[in-house]
Amino acid sequence: MGVLQDVAGPLLEGFSTLGLASQIGIATAAFLVVAVVLNVLKQVLFKNPNEPPMVFHWFPIIGSTITYGMDPPKFFDENRKKHGDCFTFILLGKKTTVYVGPKGNDFILNGKIRDVNAEDIYTVLTTPVFGKDVVYDCPNAKLMEQKRFMKVALTTEAFRSYVPIISDEVTSYLKRTPDFKGQSGVVNICPKMAQITIFTASHALQGKEIRDQFDEKLADLYHDLDMGFSPINFMLHWAPLPWNNRRDHAQRTVAKIYMDTIQRRRARGETAQDIMYHLMNSSYKNGTKVPDHEVAHMMIALLMAGQHSSSSTSSWIMVRLASRPDVMEALYQEQIDNLGKDLPPLKYEDLAKLPLNQAIVKETLRLHAPIHSIMRAVKSPMPVPGTKYVIPTDHVLLAAPGVSASDEQYFPQPDKWEPARWQKDHPLAPTIIRNEEIEEEEEKIDYGYGLVSKGSASPYLPFGAGRHRCIGEQFANVQLQTITAEIVRAFKFRNVDGSDKVIGTDYASLFSRPLEPANIYWERRN
Repeated sequence: MGVLQDVAGPLLEGFSTLGLASQIGIATAAFLVVAVVLNVLKQVLFKNPNEPPMVFHWFPIIGSTITYGMDPPKFFDENRKKHGDCFTFILLGKKTTVYVGPKGNDFILNGKIRDVNAEDIYTVLTTPVFGKDVVYDCPNAKLMEQKRFMKVALTTEAFRSYVPIISDEVTSYLKRTPDFKGQSGVVNICPKMAQITIFTASHALQGKEIRDQFDEKLADLYHDLDMGFSPINFMLHWAPLPWNNRRDHAQRTVAKIYMDTIQRRRARGETAQDIMYHLMNSSYKNGTKVPDHEVAHMMIALLMAGQHSSSSTSSWIMVRLASRPDVMEALYQEQIDNLGKDLPPLKYEDLAKLPLNQAIVKETLRLHAPIHSIMRAVKSPMPVPGTKYVIPTDHVLLAAPGVSASDEQYFPQPDKWEPARWQKDHPLAPTIIRNEEIEEEEEKIDYGYGLVSKGSASPYLPFGAGRHRCIGEQFANVQLQTITAEIVRAFKFRNVDGSDKVIGTDYASLFSRPLEPANIYWERRN
């Protein structure tokens, strides 16, 4: 005891004389060291033969390369080769069982609600961003009803009206943005695509009144909301950190804009047939009217839900086109051949006439899954079919659909970005042939918000599967195809150095984006 006091006393005395920032830094470093040691001991000393094999790694904290000791796809791939499709590692101090491949996708994403739960995992991230009483801050049955309310904005008739709106937003943005002035230049494309996607989504999904309140400043507020999804917030969502302060300010500001709009529309007795009006006049099955604060928070969620994936995917599309100018020219020629040399204004029906344009979106989503890890809390012990493993309730399950989407078993030369592979007769076409019982066209299920595909045993699930499958899948496709078609009409792209190289991936967020600056050279078409 005397030796401990002799050592600890001077250390504590020295620690007390430091500034607050230094104390926080030292305390954080000490916490990490202790966490690493405990993590290693836990992996070495405690093994259960009825649980998947434990992966030894040094990094128990989530975030960027710290999460897995490397980038997630590489981590999944390397450990899959060593341990098979199902293995466990420590994440956030909890045993996390990864199950990759089509069977893993189905096991986790199509799990029964009594067995797996998304709310317990994600509410710490989503509630500060979206607001109270919506999405993961409410029972699953209520979330399913909220999804049903939003389906009114996702009909074919609605999509017909959205394409001209999205087209006009894109062309207007390209004309007014200083970075695209002149005949050519270099631009960091990611921030531009983030603004384009939020302007197009706000106008199409939420109407002109909401869109008119969006400028670059308000789009930046949505960026601050987006930063609330930083992986470290699984642990520190409550902490007064700079990005959390900006998140909270943005949430209050954006929610107030929606609340003020709701109150103005109620005062006017307005009956505009848009999503806000529909939500304002909706009731839950128990007869309770949707409160105004829930309407505002659902409006935030509706826009944010698509913003992440569309912003990321559209950025990747542009980065990929810059690496393959030949594909960009093929896209331009496709429009001339199928729509006419005068390139008339785009209509919803035109998108079906542009198969390569569709394939660009499919192939980019295949190689650049917006979300690399999808987690579920285990609510009851889950036997893994065909194995001796039983996943206990103190584990978290993790699906990674991007692993099977880049598996040579299903996609020849999987690391090659080749949009033409989606043609049936292409030598790189996907080889997967589904069994009848999991054919997406035949298996549908209604979780409470309309029929959706039940097929989750697929190697290609860019929008998830099961009850939490993204309801905005069709809108995202319409939005991305329209944005791509309009940009192809306006510009030619190439890499600044003229190479075919593609920039790396930023895994610092839950959403996989190109590393910035993602600079590309653009040249305006005559």
